[in-house]
Amino acid sequence: MARNRGKQRRVSDRRLSLPAIDWRALVKVAPAVVVIALVCVGTAWIVGQPIDTVRVAGAFERVSAVQVEAALSPHLSGGFLSADLNSLQHKLTALPWIARASIRRKWPAFLEVMVEEEQPAACWGKDGLLNTDGILFVEHASHVPVELPRLNGPPGTQSRVAKRYFDVQTRLEQRGLSAVSLRLDKRGAWELQLSNGIVVRFGAAAVDEQLVRFFRALDHVIAPRSKWIKYVDMRYTNGFAIRWKGTSAIPAAMAQENHPYA
Repeated sequence: MARNRGKQRRVSDRRLSLPAIDWRALVKVAPAVVVIALVCVGTAWIVGQPIDTVRVAGAFERVSAVQVEAALSPHLSGGFLSADLNSLQHKLTALPWIARASIRRKWPAFLEVMVEEEQPAACWGKDGLLNTDGILFVEHASHVPVELPRLNGPPGTQSRVAKRYFDVQTRLEQRGLSAVSLRLDKRGAWELQLSNGIVVRFGAAAVDEQLVRFFRALDHVIAPRSKWIKYVDMRYTNGFAIRWKGTSAIPAAMAQENHPYA
């Protein structure tokens, strides 16, 4: 029995041995703990804070601020910080006339939206619109500006035709002219109409070489006689033909070293 009482006493001694508390250290740490707790509570409040306002800015011609807000509203159910801004931007750029959009959070609970509209560079087909990258961003526009050049081609060739148009247009502008229309047919042949009324035809093969010859002829032969020319046919290996207004097609002179087109 004495042995058992000794064991119980030792066990009882261990239970009564408590660690010492450093109250001074605890007092020093307490403010930091309070700050952390407040930050956690504040963060939770901000995350759950609903978006109060959406401010939309941009030079609007085809899209209104109301349309932008309407496109965003169904996707703003999350909190101020939990809103997926990348997803919201994709929702906006999916709209026909919006080229780019940026969205930023603004304290305390609103979003700032900047919108940039598409700039139509050409009409595609009957009523489609191409942007400056040759992308068809509107398939059927209710209104097509009359000043836009008319581009046409088989389905899926928008980018190819637009690239050719921009290249030709740049070189024409250097000569005081512009391209009114450019058409690619199913066989790969091209037809270009100039602002002076002249139509130029190119074959499907070696188009770049034909263009080099055309611009050389334009400078030396076609431009000085433009008011008498109906169309120019560049579908020849080494030369071209001109159809004069009111007359039959007349072969133009071939290139010569000292005078390219005599």
